[in-house]
Amino acid sequence: MAFGFKLALRSIAASAAVTVGLGLHAGIPPALADDPKPYPRISREEFLARLPFFEAVGGSSVEGRMVRQWDQDTSTRRKFVFRGAQEFLVPGLIETPKEGKQPWPTVLLLHGWSGSKDDWWRDDGYLSGGLMRKALLKSGYAVVALDAATHGDRSSEIDFQHVNPFEDPTAPPQRSLFSFAEIAVQTVKDHRRCLDFLIARGEIDPKRIGLVGYSMGGMNSFYLLSVEPRIKAAVACVPPLQSAGYGPASPVDYTWGIGAKPLFMLMGKKDELGDFGRVSASYERYIKGPNTEIRWFDSGHKLPPEWTAEAITWLRPQL
Repeated sequence: MAFGFKLALRSIAASAAVTVGLGLHAGIPPALADDPKPYPRISREEFLARLPFFEAVGGSSVEGRMVRQWDQDTSTRRKFVFRGAQEFLVPGLIETPKEGKQPWPTVLLLHGWSGSKDDWWRDDGYLSGGLMRKALLKSGYAVVALDAATHGDRSSEIDFQHVNPFEDPTAPPQRSLFSFAEIAVQTVKDHRRCLDFLIARGEIDPKRIGLVGYSMGGMNSFYLLSVEPRIKAAVACVPPLQSAGYGPASPVDYTWGIGAKPLFMLMGKKDELGDFGRVSASYERYIKGPNTEIRWFDSGHKLPPEWTAEAITWLRPQL
């Protein structure tokens, strides 16, 4: 996944389709001698003008239904589909612990660029996502994961291409059918409609919903905190905060929407998708508050599996 993410980054200059993808705990970084500047962000008025683009209302009903079930020793996993705001069918997975009862406190799991919802069922994958999912289930939470727009089972939206183009000289020149901003906006709308579906079924507690997002999923956490009041807390892992290629979906612009909401950022000091000094300065300027926290790992974009223990320890008191 990391290679694919770098490959997609090299495509930015030639295409509006952008990329995103996915350390050891080293504590808060010391002040830097060169006093790096935070990334620039838009005004609050410009931020507010963008929010209507993320409205979840669509032209069709949600039309959600469960389509498959797996019974396991300590949990039950089910696959569901619903109608997204742009008429695409959106697939998702929900897993609930067998102890306790619904409505469940719930954590949305958002994967990175070129990944899929299935990343959260792999212990040894790039995200160590299976470790995070199992820790949440053990703590009594339901977990929900969707495929982001154009990803996973939704590759049909881009004619079954991969979001990272296959470098074949005979392949068509079309790189993507959607820009990164379009993918981000659609994915946010889909998560909001997913909540409508699961809450209406009585499965999840609308007052106890959090999220964990990795890389692109971490970026999506900034958008969701800005527009979805049912999200009570978020863990954002290695979200790239700023890039000209993200257009109106640059996460630093959505730091306006965090306010008093609890946010925990897990970052890599050597992350090739962000400048350590500028990310630190941006956190200090735009994000730092009584309900926010940042942890730095001595890693790149791929965090060590220990990030999952940090995340669950922080999440428990929030939900």
